[in-house]
Order: sequence, then structure tokens, then C-alpha cells
Amino acid sequence: MSTSTRAFGFCDRTGFRYDLKNMVEEVVDGKPSGLRVGRDVVDKDHPQLQVGRLLLDDPKPLDNPSPEGAEALASSRVLWAWRPVGIPDPFRCMTGQTGRVTVSTGD
Repeated sequence: MSTSTRAFGFCDRTGFRYDLKNMVEEVVDGKPSGLRVGRDVVDKDHPQLQVGRLLLDDPKPLDNPSPEGAEALASSRVLWAWRPVGIPDPFRCMTGQTGRVTVSTGD
């Protein structure tokens, strides 16, 4: 590497010209990638790229999770709604239907 104060290089990422003192080698997954980039465009080595290095304990999920007992089952099927002003019981006025809809477009 040149020690001249006027030495320059081109960023491998952007192609911009930098003084060599303002260029660094990029690191990916803890290893040098071989790219020299400007200090203002270098990316930090991201922890998501180092997944195998971190020891994490992720327990196995439950097989067939379900509430226990009839009381828990009934409480999981409750409908919730707001109480609009002037309607004492919103569940009385809630209705639902199934059917078909025909859509036609005018030509």
C-alpha cells in the first residue's frame, strides 16, 4: 500500500474516488470480503449473519395446544364488541347471512 498522502483508490461498492486513508476493508460474517470501500459507505457486520455462532435455547412448541376443560373452551368462543350509544345490547342487533353476489359491468 502506498504511503503517499496523495494516494487514492476507488470504492468497490460505489465507484467513488477516495483518499486511501479514508478506505477500509469490508467485513462480512466476521471475515474480510476483499472489498475496499469508503468509510462513509461501509456496513457494520450484522448479527443476523452470525446465527450459527450464538447459542440460543428455543424450546419446542406444544403439540396440539388447546384449552383444558369445557369452561375454558366456552370462554374462548365469546364474541366481543363495543357498546354504541343508544343500543343496550349490541349482540341482539348483530346479524349475519351467507349468499351469492352477482356483479355485472356495463359495456
